[in-house]
Amino acid sequence: MIPRYSRPEMTAIWSPETRFRIWFEIEAHATTALAELGVVPKEAAAKVWEKGRDAVFDVARIDEIERVTKHDVIAFLTHLAEIVGPEARFVHQGMTSSDVLDTCLNVQLARAADLLIADIDGLLAALKRRAFEHKLTPTIGRSHGIHAEPVTFGLKLAQAYAEFERARARLVAAKAEVATCAISGAVGTFANIDPRVEEYVAEKMGLTPEPVSTQVIPRDRHAMFFAVLGVVASSIERLAIEVRHLQRTEVLEAEEYFSEGQKGSSAMPHKRNPVLTENLTGLARMVRAYALPAMENVALWHERDISHSSVERMIGPDATVTLDFALARLTGVVDKLLVYPEQMQRNLDRLGGLVHSQRVLLALTQAGVSREDAYRLVQRNAMPVWRGEGDFLTLLQADKDVTAALTPEAIAECFDLGYHLKHVDTIFQRVFGSGK
Repeated sequence: MIPRYSRPEMTAIWSPETRFRIWFEIEAHATTALAELGVVPKEAAAKVWEKGRDAVFDVARIDEIERVTKHDVIAFLTHLAEIVGPEARFVHQGMTSSDVLDTCLNVQLARAADLLIADIDGLLAALKRRAFEHKLTPTIGRSHGIHAEPVTFGLKLAQAYAEFERARARLVAAKAEVATCAISGAVGTFANIDPRVEEYVAEKMGLTPEPVSTQVIPRDRHAMFFAVLGVVASSIERLAIEVRHLQRTEVLEAEEYFSEGQKGSSAMPHKRNPVLTENLTGLARMVRAYALPAMENVALWHERDISHSSVERMIGPDATVTLDFALARLTGVVDKLLVYPEQMQRNLDRLGGLVHSQRVLLALTQAGVSREDAYRLVQRNAMPVWRGEGDFLTLLQADKDVTAALTPEAIAECFDLGYHLKHVDTIFQRVFGSGK
């Protein structure tokens, strides 16, 4: 985790203090369940909670023990025994390390998912506000980077809103898929621990019991979780790149907010660079990169190995912390985005009306001209406009083959900008529903 791209609430989920607190809760709840089943004394289970509930686990002490044991869970249990006393011998009865590690990881991922879902809610609110603000702000739509036909800036933002609504739904599903608990003992057979203990711990930790574990929770769940994070990151990048393109000097239809005192370049004082969205593009690459090792973790040897462990210790914090930061940054970009409707109109007019070519084509076909001939007539008048040799409407109205099929007034009608915006309300209704 890089502090520059981290936020405290998400970072805290992955701190050693949080991890050991979750380990304690898993062990203590399991001990309570064992006590209810008569496997360990109830007094011992009560003592574990009494001594451990408010204890501050000494990370340095656990690390010191681990340097000898070379085993992190044993190091923690040894430190817990130092806190609890003799009753600690009843802790971890019938359990294996993966019961603690896997259940803890899934608690952390579920909590991280909650924060990411909240992040998306904030982003959706910003997108919706700006979409309605520019619902009917006309701008040029582009395909292949080339002027195509008019759209509105609000439609661009509505498209992003719909995409991040899908992202939210995927995160909700990914959380549900990964939020499972395994307290099934060595190789997952429950030979030395009752399945009811797993059910109890799962309920207390906000998880569901894993239907069948080996000695680990199946990693296809985690692969899906990190894949979803990668898809969300790709959506972030798509919107970030749109802003970057719109901020180019030759376009300048929108740009990132440039604050008082901000500097764009160490060499060129005039620069206003899209640094936030460029940063988001880079962060998205990193989040996507974590999906592949998560998928490679699925294939473990037999009932378990630990080749997945080192991977998850890195990608769990890094992917969630990075995505959390990126979503918050993107929300800020959208919220403060500077939008220039006048420049959008200038760009719309830049090609002398060529953006209305399809409507002229359709009008000719409806007037009885074959599509092939109509295309030829429209294109032969469009090409000179590209070369700066007149405007499209004037050329069309001077073309006798075109006016043989359409009156000058009918041709002019094809240049009505409002024609392209007549279904904006319908699209907004589909995206946002009836309420604003």
